[in-house]
Amino acid sequence: HGANRLGASALMQGLADGYFVAPYTVPDYIASTRFTDAPVNHPAFNEAATRVDDNLKHLLGVKGKTTPREFHRRLGHLMWDYVGMARNEVGLKKVLSEIPALRDEFWRDVSVPGSNDYMNQSLEYAGRVADYLEFAEVMALDALERAESCGGHFREESQTPEGEALRDDENFAHVAAWEFTGVGTAPVLHREKLDFENVHPSQRSYK
Repeated sequence: HGANRLGASALMQGLADGYFVAPYTVPDYIASTRFTDAPVNHPAFNEAATRVDDNLKHLLGVKGKTTPREFHRRLGHLMWDYVGMARNEVGLKKVLSEIPALRDEFWRDVSVPGSNDYMNQSLEYAGRVADYLEFAEVMALDALERAESCGGHFREESQTPEGEALRDDENFAHVAAWEFTGVGTAPVLHREKLDFENVHPSQRSYK
């Protein structure tokens, strides 16, 4: 719940800064600042530039028939239906079988017009959707692994007889971090235990 509230506040702050503050501050900064050329011969730069260029060429080379927006819409429906505020093991396992299938279809049939020689919004959007497909899968994996009700998320298998959210601090008092290992390969889960010395977590009741 707290993360959801903070996220919403940060989103509104980002929108305010982006729409109202940045147009007045960034141009003035650029106009009044002298910049020197950044070196582009570092191996890390060359590696990143090659990786991005290959990815853009891959997206442009698919030449399918389905727009990135359609894939985005379908992914959104999957997340809404199975990885929302309330989720269960059956639904999470179902979506974890459907997201990889949707990702495979994306890389077979996405349609991206134009080229990468100019600012191509369709290409940029397709790249974002490709990222969303990876991020959605790890979100569903994390939701499946955390078999408890905690915060703003309700795991249907983890509830009291009265239907209240049921925590499981014995097994899930940790922060989970997933390590990306490549497209189509399972990420690695790292757990960081949470130690409560002064204030201990307790079951929340709305009664």
